[in-house]
Amino acid sequence: MYIDLGGDVVVKSDEISGIFDMDTSTVNKATRDFLAQAEREGRVIYASYDLPKSFVVCGEKIYVCEYNTSTIFKRIRNA
Repeated sequence: MYIDLGGDVVVKSDEISGIFDMDTSTVNKATRDFLAQAEREGRVIYASYDLPKSFVVCGEKIYVCEYNTSTIFKRIRNA
């Protein structure tokens, strides 16, 4: 099944390793370092340039999304 992450970004649901809330998970320095390193390596893909509410890890790629985590979970459950 495919999940719409906003903009023109669609991923296969079985490729998703994790869905994280941007506000609560980036409080941790390790998460901020992880995202910064991925950004430097060019592995971060912005699904939208609106205010980011979540990020989705799919293998080596990280998708920054405008949708909150509950919206993404509902899309997975309904797919």
